[in-house]
Amino acid sequence: MRIASDIRLAGIGSWLPEPVGTEEAVARGWYAEADREASGMRAVRIAGELPAPEMAVRAARAALRRSAAAGFAADDFGALLHCATYHQGPDGWSAPHYVLRHTLDRPVTAAQIGPGCLGMLAALELSAHRLAADPSKDAVLITSADNFSVPVVDRWNSSKLFLLADGGAAAVVARREGFARLLSVASASAPVLEEQHRAGEQLFPPGITVGRSLNFEERNAHLKRRWEQGGAAPAVHFGDVVADTVDRVLEEAGTGLEKVARICHTGYARRALHGIYLAPLDVEPSMGSWEFSRDVGHVGAADPFLALEHLWTGGELVPGDQVLLLAAGPGMEVACAVLEITAGCADGTAPHPPHGGTPKEDDR
Repeated sequence: MRIASDIRLAGIGSWLPEPVGTEEAVARGWYAEADREASGMRAVRIAGELPAPEMAVRAARAALRRSAAAGFAADDFGALLHCATYHQGPDGWSAPHYVLRHTLDRPVTAAQIGPGCLGMLAALELSAHRLAADPSKDAVLITSADNFSVPVVDRWNSSKLFLLADGGAAAVVARREGFARLLSVASASAPVLEEQHRAGEQLFPPGITVGRSLNFEERNAHLKRRWEQGGAAPAVHFGDVVADTVDRVLEEAGTGLEKVARICHTGYARRALHGIYLAPLDVEPSMGSWEFSRDVGHVGAADPFLALEHLWTGGELVPGDQVLLLAAGPGMEVACAVLEITAGCADGTAPHPPHGGTPKEDDR
């Protein structure tokens, strides 16, 4: 979808905990050395007992400080959209309203957005629609946060595609002013592939209610066994869906991949990053955010915005640069957006440089 009105990012923020090095994880017996070498990952961010909504609050406050410098106040906001890929707190409770209370503290709507790891890009698109439809408010706050430090999740071995990481990100989507202009946003799904994230598991009762772990490798193994026994594999290749959707969003933005300065993508491990994004788009890792994400891990829906903030605050993105935000999630679905940087960062360098950390025993 081409964005006809002037929609911008007026602020962006993040909060990331200390990193735990993958070499340390191998030494402690949490992670296999062969998997570490194949993944290319150097570290994963681990938050311990800090609740995910609190990380979202911290990220949102950083984004709001930046948007305030652009002239936005709490009364300018018409909504808060919060994204999560894992459980946020007590059943029957609203994490979005917790984030709202501790940030804007205004009587506006607050909602939780899916699906999964492309949630913030879905929220970006919804924010653009809302701002176009309702001229009474000039901004929407979008947030995302997850904490996988729970007994039923093995962040090191739940998937070969990524290492689950904790953290939060936020952005202010607005009219009038901002450091980046939204040119286009698009998404597409391949519903025939939805089984990949549930294979071998029953729908009811939900696995978490009976103590099942979050284990994508078990589900992949179930599918492979079925295909080896003669079951039909899906005819759709998800890389083709990614390439087609990126082509469309670039065309709608009036640009091409050769004009894009950087790609801010999901924090996949090396092999998954190549197979899902780099090879279908025929681009090199240096064009993406690999050197940043390999020291962070996969922070759910936050990944593209964490990378965007890192590159922008670090001076790697300057006015005139075009940026592609790209994420994929269960469904299977892909979402992307094209931004044009319109202002440099005036408040210092990237807030989360790679640094060492010591894991606790309960961080496994």
